[in-house]
Amino acid sequence: MQRLARVKADAAATPGAYVLAADTVVACGRRILPKAETEAQARSCLALLSGRRHRVLTAVVLVAPDGRRAERLAESVVGFARLTEAQIRAYLDSGEWRGKAGGYAIQGRAAAHIRFLSGSYSNVVGLPLFETASLLRGLGYLEP
Repeated sequence: MQRLARVKADAAATPGAYVLAADTVVACGRRILPKAETEAQARSCLALLSGRRHRVLTAVVLVAPDGRRAERLAESVVGFARLTEAQIRAYLDSGEWRGKAGGYAIQGRAAAHIRFLSGSYSNVVGLPLFETASLLRGLGYLEP
């Protein structure tokens, strides 16, 4: 994931510009969950996450106009309540799972099933804002 964020930053790097790149994974045990593209994938993810904790990891890389670079890794731990079949069906019917890593969006209906969160909420949503702002300050884009 860190390597992929670096590759993304290098591919987009433009002299004289700031470039921010990130890559996120949802991991449950040793498994990396996909971005759910089908209902079957989303169901599989939700069944795996039900009643368990998982990690959301995001690597953020910033390249400054002068070529300096900085990076951070954000990690959040999320705990799902045990989901009933009816709860899974209702969430699948909502369509919020489409294109979401791990098959859910914490900022939507899935929030009702989150019993525990340790770390950055914005990381789970999509981009860890504290870490991103720290990188931007460190390389001079934002005021200290």
